[in-house]
Amino acid sequence: MKAHTQAIVALKATLVTAPEHLRAALEPLSDHKLMVACAALDTNGDPADAEVSMRHVLASLAGRWLDLHDEIKTHTARLKALTTTAAPELVAAFGIGPDIAGELLVAAGDNTHRIRSEAAFAKLCGACPVPTGSGKTSGHHRLNRGGNRQANAALYRAVIVRMRWHAPTIAYVERRTAEGRTKREIIRCLKRYLAREVYALLPPSAETDTTLAEVA
Repeated sequence: MKAHTQAIVALKATLVTAPEHLRAALEPLSDHKLMVACAALDTNGDPADAEVSMRHVLASLAGRWLDLHDEIKTHTARLKALTTTAAPELVAAFGIGPDIAGELLVAAGDNTHRIRSEAAFAKLCGACPVPTGSGKTSGHHRLNRGGNRQANAALYRAVIVRMRWHAPTIAYVERRTAEGRTKREIIRCLKRYLAREVYALLPPSAETDTTLAEVA
């Protein structure tokens, strides 16, 4: 994904320096159409000619972007199949797709039995509240900078989606805002609630399944 983004940024930065007629033809196009058009540019001619060199660079960057685009689609399809098989309820939860589910499943690991409570999972994800200081804290907490940062970022992305489209979350944000809470504090609380929800949707570990089979 990073290389995909870098390729289009590099192409658009290069296109700014292209001849005017080339810019006029390419700049109005949407991203995908721009890449297809650039990849189809004629690169034949004298390499020392400035316009030929420009077409060559644009075609090369566009080809890289299109290859990465196809690779991303392939990986996304496989990731969707894997996460849906491992934790279908987690993938189906509002705001949690294959990417976010994958990050959270990796954070939990194969042996989810070692995470003995939803509070432990929240701590693992860096979503548990941290008092602002020792002694009396006036009921306030700060963001947790510890834990698995990839899992924390995954929770953040899911929360942002819910704040935009999930009616119960929107209502919660409005209520907490009316109480004087800042957006940062509200997001911290929402990540903690989401960690609790995700914990309940994690698949049982292989060791737990074996133990249950032996008991049966």
